[in-house]
Amino acid sequence: MASLIRRLSLTHWILISMGIGVGLGCWLPEFSLNLKLFSNVFLKLIKCLLVPLVFGTLVVGVAGHGGELRTVGRLALKAIVYFEVVTTLALVIGLGAVNLTHPGDGMKLPPPAASADLPTAQKVTLAGIVEHIVPKSFFDAAANNDVLQVVCFSLLFAIAMTQAPAPARATMLAFCDALAEVMFKFVGLVMKLAPVGVGAAMAYTVAHSGLSVLLNLAKLVATLYGALILFFLAVLVPAAWICRIPVWRFLVCIREPALLAFSTTSSDAAMPDAMKRMIAFGVPKRIVSFVMPLGYSFNLDGSTLYLAVASVFIAQAAHVDLSLGQQVSMMLTLMLTSKGMAGVPRASQVILAGTLVSFGLPLEGLILIMGVDELMDMPRTMVNLVGNCLATAVMAQWEGELDRTRMSDPG
Repeated sequence: MASLIRRLSLTHWILISMGIGVGLGCWLPEFSLNLKLFSNVFLKLIKCLLVPLVFGTLVVGVAGHGGELRTVGRLALKAIVYFEVVTTLALVIGLGAVNLTHPGDGMKLPPPAASADLPTAQKVTLAGIVEHIVPKSFFDAAANNDVLQVVCFSLLFAIAMTQAPAPARATMLAFCDALAEVMFKFVGLVMKLAPVGVGAAMAYTVAHSGLSVLLNLAKLVATLYGALILFFLAVLVPAAWICRIPVWRFLVCIREPALLAFSTTSSDAAMPDAMKRMIAFGVPKRIVSFVMPLGYSFNLDGSTLYLAVASVFIAQAAHVDLSLGQQVSMMLTLMLTSKGMAGVPRASQVILAGTLVSFGLPLEGLILIMGVDELMDMPRTMVNLVGNCLATAVMAQWEGELDRTRMSDPG
């Protein structure tokens, strides 16, 4: 038995802890509600290493190739085009799935008074998104874990480093390189606590929402899960095949951060380990450190697909018949507003509220969504992670820098 336990990998322990967490949530719900402390501590440990990791790896990636700033610009353009194509396909699949299954038919909206605690709809504009990208303070962006602002500062800092005298540049480059290496070791230490954090998160989720919530809105949940699976099979897998990325080896490499994203519903929690694993997969550090943080602001495939499903679901529940033209307009609106998701508190719900207001749909529909939001947040967060990991590999392949001899699982 002892030798069997020693052979268990972190993936096995995470799966075991997920099962234990579900059991505790079902049978000891009051006790399980107190376990949120452990998941919160784990998530805080992850979040405290996110900014120095992104800063260190991105500065080294850009300033370490000071004569190749044009390459960074080319990479950014390729990444943005790829993100836009993939998120558009996610919207199309989401709208197609919700129109096929009609999960909102027969539902009854809560009375208007029940909407008192709903998030306030916020109008997200392109100008607002662009303004949000630039931080008023690096320390403010770091304190709020605003990855997009940290990326902006890191890029400018790295470009400035390339223009500094050689001694100063070498000193800062060595510091940032050492910082990145230490933070990767930090990731390894924190990930040893992943089974505890994951198990506690699962126990709290089940105790808080109950398994019955899945039965109440099973059709909506099944529609989202089905659409996300279809998106993975019809978009992500073909993208990997076209770029000659071995799908199975890729999935094996990212299995642990994917499980972490699913169980904790936190992209921040999974991102550091995902970056480490994509580097081990053969993607250059400079590409991982640039594309991954950028993807979490512009390539939220799972969240974008969810917004399409949820908005049409509420229209169906409110007995509002949206024409094809209105749904296309909604898709275009979501293509814009979803890009600002990373910088908005309670992002998905706020963006959804703004979309409902734009199309004259009742905000009371959010009450229906909130009951199962945690269950739907799990798969969409995991798809966000998988999509961004694949994006780094695709960009490396397009740049001709994917090292196939290093495709390994860091274990």
